[in-house]
Amino acid sequence: MIDVRKLRMLADLDRLGTIAAVAEELQLTAPGISMQLSALEKELGVTLTERQGRRLALTPAGRMLAEHGRDVLDRLSLAELEVESLRLGRAGTYRLAAFPSAARTFVADTWRHLSEHSGIQLNLSTPEPAEALANLLSGLSDVAVVHSYSNVPRRLPDGIVGRRLVSERVWLAIRADDDAAAPMVDIADLSEHSWVAPQADLTCYEMVDRACGLAGFRPRVVAESVDFAAQLELVAAGAGVALVPGLTVPSVPEGVTLCAPTLPLQRHIDVAYRSSLRGDAGVERIAEVLAATAKDHVRRTPTAHA
Repeated sequence: MIDVRKLRMLADLDRLGTIAAVAEELQLTAPGISMQLSALEKELGVTLTERQGRRLALTPAGRMLAEHGRDVLDRLSLAELEVESLRLGRAGTYRLAAFPSAARTFVADTWRHLSEHSGIQLNLSTPEPAEALANLLSGLSDVAVVHSYSNVPRRLPDGIVGRRLVSERVWLAIRADDDAAAPMVDIADLSEHSWVAPQADLTCYEMVDRACGLAGFRPRVVAESVDFAAQLELVAAGAGVALVPGLTVPSVPEGVTLCAPTLPLQRHIDVAYRSSLRGDAGVERIAEVLAATAKDHVRRTPTAHA
């Protein structure tokens, strides 16, 4: 392995022309520089310098190695700059998993902010939380945005750490002309209503099922969709009522009102990553921007209608 320090001296001699100039730039002694270059020649078994009068000049082999040395040193300088950027959380490519309503809202804003204000790049996928956490464990993702509900807590697997980004209200979506519509609604009063809900294998369905179960009934689901915007349109069409988190509501369709359940429901949104990445400056930067953009979006989501 070529000693990079000696290679730098050879490249500097080619650039500066004299041992004295190299010694002055590196703040070393001229004899010390000469000894290091002699040692490099012995290590490589190639003559790199020759005397031309009182001046030490490079041989053709020396000039070729000095050229390679400049390329190596340039790459090392670039690597040092990039390492510093990584250390400061200003560079790097991270694989981010986020559930769809997060990806559509504050994750998109996070992407925009990081693109404009740092060298951090993201690769995005949109799995549901359980798959996102599995991808973290397997190394397919580096950072995940996941959710849980106040009535459906989520335990993070061993080796995964997380922090709360924001909590948001879950609203009851109901037709405005429904007799049950009011600023606050007891879910128990909706036992005879039809329901629009996500598919039964999703956490969002479990939230609906538990909320209704606590009110003393099982929801009669007549339409299933993981797309909450579609759920709202189905509510507007008279298909039934639905429980929808605030971030999932880009707008409220005409004829639909959002009501607050008397037993408050919240969706908690967390960022998670492997414990081995704790302290990674890029991950910390991503988490900070996610938290800021998530809070901003929750402040701007629709609220209950009277």
